[in-house]
Amino acid sequence: MTRNTVYWICQLGGWSLYCIINLFFYLLFEDHKPEQILFLFLTVAYSFMVTHAFRWWVHRREWLKLTTGRLVPRMLLAIIVMSLVVYLLQLATSLLDAGLPFGFSLNVALLNVLTHMTIMFIWCVIYIAYHYVERYNATLRYEAALTEMTLNRLKSQLNPHFIFNALNSMRALVDEDPQKAKSAITQLSNILRNSLVMDKRRLVSFQDELQTVKDYLALEGIRFEERLNTRYTVSPDAEEFQIPPMMLQTLVENGIKHGISNLVDGGIVHIDAHVKDQKLHVLVRNSGQYVNGVKKKTTNSGVGIANTKQRLKLLYGNKAHFSIKNDTDKTVLTELIIPQP
Repeated sequence: MTRNTVYWICQLGGWSLYCIINLFFYLLFEDHKPEQILFLFLTVAYSFMVTHAFRWWVHRREWLKLTTGRLVPRMLLAIIVMSLVVYLLQLATSLLDAGLPFGFSLNVALLNVLTHMTIMFIWCVIYIAYHYVERYNATLRYEAALTEMTLNRLKSQLNPHFIFNALNSMRALVDEDPQKAKSAITQLSNILRNSLVMDKRRLVSFQDELQTVKDYLALEGIRFEERLNTRYTVSPDAEEFQIPPMMLQTLVENGIKHGISNLVDGGIVHIDAHVKDQKLHVLVRNSGQYVNGVKKKTTNSGVGIANTKQRLKLLYGNKAHFSIKNDTDKTVLTELIIPQP
């Protein structure tokens, strides 16, 4: 059930229940008049429209992203405004139809406005509470997914096979090129450290994530030698853009594992990142091919891709984009679009 569906169920159900309760008390009195019942229906209709318009305003101004200290004053002011609007609509209706049981006096006006303020306050509390609870649950789901991702990373990327290959490559370099071996040890250390501490951070800068990827590709370059080529096209405004940790590395690893490692002549990994319309566009091109959404010579693209899609959904909803497709007959394109947090 979508969030919009839940809203309409609660909005229609809540105001209908409010109308039924008031109608019940109206009918308890023997001297009730049809005009009073009509006026009740109109009041509920006005309240329904005013609260719906307020919801539109909240989403347009992104109030739900505000801190509590900034949100509360705005909500209190909105409650007063909505109450006055409903009262003025009641007053205007009564002036247009003299038969309706409503007139103006200061005491009656204050009583009506206070009554509407109480109702609007309850509506706002329920509405805000729902979104806070939903956001809290989304955070829990995200943290669970991030924990699972970290465990998968330790089991997939940092598995004994990867470390074994890296150590073998460094051992061969110790006598041939000690300085390069020292750099390789530093790069492996960076990857290990980042994989252990990144799970504590919700977002990291693209620049930091890219540095980890460069360390990873440098290590893989020792193993693949001339079979692996890398290229980076990163605009300056993309460097400080915040992205989920380990996301770029997952995409690059996927290209190495399921693409280049299966090619006799190896291939290239090209990372292109730029900002457009306040969104980060990341394009990862690697040699290889997809067949019906599955890379050739593989049975699946790994848990990393599924985890990436899940994390994007939890963090950005439908505002983020992720896709993998054949760019040419020899190249796979992975595209990632992330909005500003």
